[in-house]
Amino acid sequence: MNKIRETIVVEGRDDTAAIKRSVDALTIETHGFGIRQETWDLIEQAYMKTGIIVFTDPDHAGEQIRRRILARFPEAKEAFLDAELAEKDGDIGIENASPESIRKALEKARSTRDDGRAEEFTMADMAAWRLTGTADAAARRKALGRVLGVGTANSKTFLARLNKFGITREQIDGAILTFDDQGH
Repeated sequence: MNKIRETIVVEGRDDTAAIKRSVDALTIETHGFGIRQETWDLIEQAYMKTGIIVFTDPDHAGEQIRRRILARFPEAKEAFLDAELAEKDGDIGIENASPESIRKALEKARSTRDDGRAEEFTMADMAAWRLTGTADAAARRKALGRVLGVGTANSKTFLARLNKFGITREQIDGAILTFDDQGH
C-alpha cells in the first residue's frame, strides 16, 4: 500500500475510512465548514511537521472548506477528485470514490509554486486551447483538469490553478494533444 508522507485533511470520518482503504496515511477531519480551534491547531501542527494535502469533496461545501484551509496554510498541497468519480446514489464525496481513484488523485497532489515566476498563462491561452468561450470548453477543462490533477473549475479558477501550481506549457500541450486525439 502506498505510504503518503503528508497528513491528508478531509471533511469527515467516512472520508478517512476511504483514504485508509486506499493508502497508508494519517488524516485530520474538519467535520464540515465549522472547523473548531482544536482542529485548526492539529492542522497547523501537521502543516509544520509533515506538510498537509487538502483533499475535500468535489462540491461547493468542499471548495469552501478548501479555501478556508488554504487561506491559513497557503503552501499546502491540494488533491482533486472529479465529481463523477466521487458520486454514489446522488451523494458526492471522497468516501464514495474507489481506492484507485483516490490513489491517483493523491499521486497528482500539487502545491503552490514558489519559484518567483510571473503568471505564465492568460485568458488568451485559455481561448487558444478552447478552454473558454466555446461550447465544449467546460468538458475540455474537465478532461485537462483530470490529466493534470488540478480538478474541475470555471475558466477563471482553472487559469488561476494552472498558474498557481506551476503547470508547464509542455504539460498542457501534451495533455491537450492526447485528449484531442481521443476526440474530446
